[in-house]
Amino acid sequence: MLNGSKAFISGGGRSDLYVTMVRTGEAGPKGISCLVVENGAPGLSFGKKEKKLGWHTQPTAMVMFDNCRVPVANRLGAEGEGFAIAMMGLDGGRLNIGACSLGGARACYEAARGYMLERRQFGQRLADFKALQFKLADMATELDAARLLLRRAAASLDNGDPDATLYCAMAKRLATDAGFNVCNEALQLHGGYGYLRDFPIERHLRDVRVHQILEGTNEIMRVIIARHLLGE
Repeated sequence: MLNGSKAFISGGGRSDLYVTMVRTGEAGPKGISCLVVENGAPGLSFGKKEKKLGWHTQPTAMVMFDNCRVPVANRLGAEGEGFAIAMMGLDGGRLNIGACSLGGARACYEAARGYMLERRQFGQRLADFKALQFKLADMATELDAARLLLRRAAASLDNGDPDATLYCAMAKRLATDAGFNVCNEALQLHGGYGYLRDFPIERHLRDVRVHQILEGTNEIMRVIIARHLLGE
């Protein structure tokens, strides 16, 4: 029987299956097992749908277990292998979040570029002002650099590179930070219009902000990177 709860579960209350890491043995990682809990299981319940800054299309809620019965057949792997299973999924999840961030940022970059070519101020297109040209150049450069690192990390993971976790942490950190910065600059280039919901920029900005938190905060990414660099 499971007892406990976990906040901020994407798809909480809407998903059919919940892959859950639970303590079934000794203290430490070797005492954690992986169970698949089916929606509708006795003792499984959910909190209210959270009201979030962004990601409104993704329901988020607390998942709660109160003497929740799960058959042994629903265990993934052997008892005590849950932590290892969880770690196997983290690198891929970080690449996924990084790619999501770059997708939103790319949309904002393209919208800003188009706006600069059309919008006129003081008798000139925004695209004719050097200061704004520099902003667009930096946005494009950051996007491409983050995309290349993300691809390197994905290749290292596919090839079983022993440094794959390092590259995935680097890529997630850079892609999500750069993604938010590009969206923020795109909003600035739109001026007051960027702040209006009639334009897509404000939504992208709200949606990509959480990527700096998901799949391990970017502060944790820096911890992972530093540990690899220092051999800890």
